[in-house]
Amino acid sequence: MFNTGVKELNGPTTLLEAIKYFADEDVCIRTLLAIRWPDGVIPCPSCRNTAHYYLAARKIWKCKACSRQFSIKVGTIFEDSPIKLSKWLPAMWMIHGAKNVLSSYEIHRTIGVTQKTAWFMLYRIRLAMKAGSIEKLGDDVKMDETYIGGKARNMDKHVKARQITGTSGKDKSVVFGMLERGGEVNVQHVDRPKKKTLEAIIE
Repeated sequence: MFNTGVKELNGPTTLLEAIKYFADEDVCIRTLLAIRWPDGVIPCPSCRNTAHYYLAARKIWKCKACSRQFSIKVGTIFEDSPIKLSKWLPAMWMIHGAKNVLSSYEIHRTIGVTQKTAWFMLYRIRLAMKAGSIEKLGDDVKMDETYIGGKARNMDKHVKARQITGTSGKDKSVVFGMLERGGEVNVQHVDRPKKKTLEAIIE
């Protein structure tokens, strides 16, 4: 599933156990701590200072230098989502252990979120599985799209004519890729390389 943290998600052995186990937000935080920061909490994302303390009542860390606050969600697929970790982790457990492809309707019925929310969660978790990590890409990211398709010698005359006139994308698949400095390329197929479509993926 992911490069790290599979054993932390493997604690429960049944779906019912997983839902009960991750119902406690503190358990979710400890699980993600073991996955993300096994060597200790990261420096402050704002000023990179290593001195901070944990506010147990709010379940966040506060930097002693700049007073900025951050949670275990920072820099992950969960960061800008109001959905609680007690919903995210059972969904991840379900997808990780599923023998067949899960639908958003199954997640919606099982963990008690709307179908629209379940689709959003499923989309993000699948992207994370493809990337091998729940971490978002860093600040220094390059991106571009390209067209992939058959060779010109294998095309019909009218298709080859479109290639010459500059409308080659019509007969090829569009692949969009993002590369973080020092990391791996994250690629996916897109139906149309339109601004709205690509901005959603980048976000």
